[in-house]
Amino acid sequence: MDKKKVVVVGAGISGLSAAIYAARSGFDVTILEQHNISGGLSTAWSRKGYYFEGGMHWLTGSSPKLPLNKVWKTVGALQQNNPIDTRDVLYTIFDGDKKLSLHRNPQKMKEEFLAFAPEDKRMINRLYRDVKAFSRFFMPIFDVRGCACKNPARQSILAFIKMLPAALRFPRLVNQSYEEYVGKFRNKNIRHLLKVVIGYRYNALSFVYTLGSFASGDCGYPAGGSVRMAKNMEQTFLDLGGKIQFKTKVLKIQIEDGVTKGVQTNDGFLQADAVIVTQDARAAIDSLFDPPLDCAWAEKMRGNVIGEQNVFVCLGIKADLSRLPYGCVFPLDTPFEFGGLKVTEFRINNYSGYEGHAPDGCTVLTCLLLGESYDFWKAAKEDGTYRQKKDALLAQFVNQLEKFIPEIKGNIEVTDVATPCTYERYCGSYKGSWMSVWQKGGKMQNYPQTVAGISGLYFAGLRVLMPGGLPIAVNSGRLAAQMLCRDFAQIFV
Repeated sequence: MDKKKVVVVGAGISGLSAAIYAARSGFDVTILEQHNISGGLSTAWSRKGYYFEGGMHWLTGSSPKLPLNKVWKTVGALQQNNPIDTRDVLYTIFDGDKKLSLHRNPQKMKEEFLAFAPEDKRMINRLYRDVKAFSRFFMPIFDVRGCACKNPARQSILAFIKMLPAALRFPRLVNQSYEEYVGKFRNKNIRHLLKVVIGYRYNALSFVYTLGSFASGDCGYPAGGSVRMAKNMEQTFLDLGGKIQFKTKVLKIQIEDGVTKGVQTNDGFLQADAVIVTQDARAAIDSLFDPPLDCAWAEKMRGNVIGEQNVFVCLGIKADLSRLPYGCVFPLDTPFEFGGLKVTEFRINNYSGYEGHAPDGCTVLTCLLLGESYDFWKAAKEDGTYRQKKDALLAQFVNQLEKFIPEIKGNIEVTDVATPCTYERYCGSYKGSWMSVWQKGGKMQNYPQTVAGISGLYFAGLRVLMPGGLPIAVNSGRLAAQMLCRDFAQIFV
């Protein structure tokens, strides 16, 4: 019997995951990727001997104790060639002669915070208790109902019982913003330090969950970062007999009488029995269908998506900055403001301790400037001032950073700046965003990965499950493949 043909739109982490599981389960799978490399938003790039990690700062599911770790290993992302680094100190703030570190170990965190700011004893103890509770909380892995699985996911009742203390904190933390929670600390340096953990628009639950994941021993950094992990998955897929067509842009998905027929690309039409869309769903529902996709969940998505945006600044420094830790936080006397961004502290990632990121004696520094700035950069694209404004942002950023790291003055060999327009161009993401913001009081807006009335069409990746990121990407790809197996009566392997 001929294998059913499946086209996966996009070779990002969700696309690779969906493709691997579909190929393992007996489908003839082709990935179509508009660029010449896989990884999507999980990416990195080189400039004149400097290597900028642009997609991953830690990996949820890196701990072998968690169910998600099995998924990462099944898709080949984690292998012997990318061992996990679980450094204890996450970030260190420098304010004159004052220095304070944020530890992944909650006991160390509490002790150092109490010694530094005894006036915050009440909030430090609350943070400690919250983080301890969430150190037992993790993302469970479920199977799609109706899908016959060769190795069904099994859940431990004891593990769910251990998560109850965290679950009881949900209402308090969901209905409080991240900034409100951190704002209750009196010490300004603790506030600055805690404000760099995630994006400022999220609720407090997202913040505490992140610190809890670190405290559990999870969220390590795989050697080689984004590119090695994506390459591992790509090779796993190719070894299964899968095919990838790079530099192939999908223009439209063809639907006839409620049945998926294939995709129209820049190279012509490709027939398929099923299509799995892993491009940002918020963008795809409008751009990949003619007319735009019209269903209840698509309309809801159009009205509800709040995307996380950033400007990503990269510096290649002709100086050894190994005196500084990996995560440096510098509080700003005057906020950094540019194009709608307003940042009160710089979170600098220092790659001096990572092999292969810079020439000998040199250092890579990167910084995420989080905030809504898409409209500003889009307007700059349209009026021809885009490059000029990128240069102006870079000059302002470097001028402020030199006050904290004087060695960079006159020693910057390479610079690069990615704006939301860069992300939009590179991955087709909605307004250049790479996650969905879960705000104070908001609901986890998850969406069906299928469309009622259309057979052979599936979605995975950014937007379909909140908030996004690497764990959602790999698991949503797995779930899409399970739905495919269910509908085509295949055993999910």
